[in-house]
Amino acid sequence: MKPISPISRRFLLIGIALGAATPAMAQDVPNIAAAADLRVALTDVAAAFKRDTGQEVKLTFGSSGTFFQQIQQGAPFQLFLSADEQYAIDLAKAGKAVNAGKLYAIGRLAVVAPKGSPLTLDSNLVGLRSALARGQITRFAIANPDHAPYGERAREALQHVKLWQPLAGKIVMGENVSQALQFATAGGAQGGIVSYALVLDPAFAARANYKLLPATWHQPLRQRMVLMKGANATAQRFYAYVQQPAARRILVRYGFALPGER
Repeated sequence: MKPISPISRRFLLIGIALGAATPAMAQDVPNIAAAADLRVALTDVAAAFKRDTGQEVKLTFGSSGTFFQQIQQGAPFQLFLSADEQYAIDLAKAGKAVNAGKLYAIGRLAVVAPKGSPLTLDSNLVGLRSALARGQITRFAIANPDHAPYGERAREALQHVKLWQPLAGKIVMGENVSQALQFATAGGAQGGIVSYALVLDPAFAARANYKLLPATWHQPLRQRMVLMKGANATAQRFYAYVQQPAARRILVRYGFALPGER
């Protein structure tokens, strides 16, 4: 047999090393399920995490209730950031999560309207009541209350000011709060109630206006995260990172209150 030259041997060893490392590297990027209200804020957190640690995570955004069902059915998420803490707690009770996790933020609601809408915005929804009385509201968007916490809280807020029934037949529902924002600002609706964090996206100001709604109008949006059993080291590190000052500053920038600081 012809002996392997030193150069060939070196490339062979490099090839073996790369072959062995590739599966581990692929497995090291954890899939993370995150409530849709985090679409902008958590994307920024993940970018900061990569800058600070050199590690990446794969973010998937959607409604908390849908993720809850998917995880129960075996979806391969390693970390779940819910907009309603009960979903996270229930996953721990079901034995899917390591423990009951951590409360990471308190969310807020905002009423929004696209540029040119007949809806005049104010924090007491007087403008919405007036526009309804004038017949100027034909479509008003919220997330689906059946599985989206921000939709459930939007319904509570509208019930609080006795506008839920007057809006009957005019409500259009997004699958999650991010889709509700799209409907409210670019889907033919005159407005909607969505996550405050989403409207603080700098890109939002060009197409719509908003007003923050009182937190006393609805049950608190206590947002909790849980690690799934078998979560890898990167997922665990990201879970810890979300609790650190760098990530918390980003959450505050997007309008979230921090646990214990409301």
